[in-house]
Amino acid sequence: MIEMNIDSIRVSLMNYQRVVILKEKIDEISGDKGDARYLPIWIGPAEADAIAVKLQDVPLARPLTHDLLHSVIMALGASVNYILVNELRNDTFYAKIILNVDGEQLEIDSRPSDAIALAVRVKPSVPIYVEESVLDKASIVLDQETGKPVPPSKPGGKPKGKSKVDEQELKKLSAFYDFINTLDLEDFDKRKS
Repeated sequence: MIEMNIDSIRVSLMNYQRVVILKEKIDEISGDKGDARYLPIWIGPAEADAIAVKLQDVPLARPLTHDLLHSVIMALGASVNYILVNELRNDTFYAKIILNVDGEQLEIDSRPSDAIALAVRVKPSVPIYVEESVLDKASIVLDQETGKPVPPSKPGGKPKGKSKVDEQELKKLSAFYDFINTLDLEDFDKRKS
């Protein structure tokens, strides 16, 4: 499991599809400034809004569905330990919400967008993890000079993990990679104020 941070939420200008972009958390203690991997995950507009509203601390008169979910979890005496994007199958991401219930760990199936929307509501914030195999299949690395995504076949674009992605999976993911290239990534790796 690799810890990730929410880098941004973006909208494709081609088809107005929303994407949440997770960025590999860099080890600040060791000073490792290696090529961070980014994981773009397509999400619906409602989930994108639910995440963005909380990240930007926009006050709402009534709770959203993810606020309700958080309140129910807390009222039942449980807590959210972390979320995990654990699988990518047939171009669909899968996730789990890991809860602590009476000292035991409970895994709840979830869409990644819902799990992330819940995670941003928990204080203190809970970690977002992604399985290495998912990063091997769908992560991108940005070229240090151009800021553009490095194709998987080029040096530096190879996955850091040990598992290999077969040719058939790469063909399936080519549409995904094409979509990423339609995003405006000019300010992708710049710090936000």
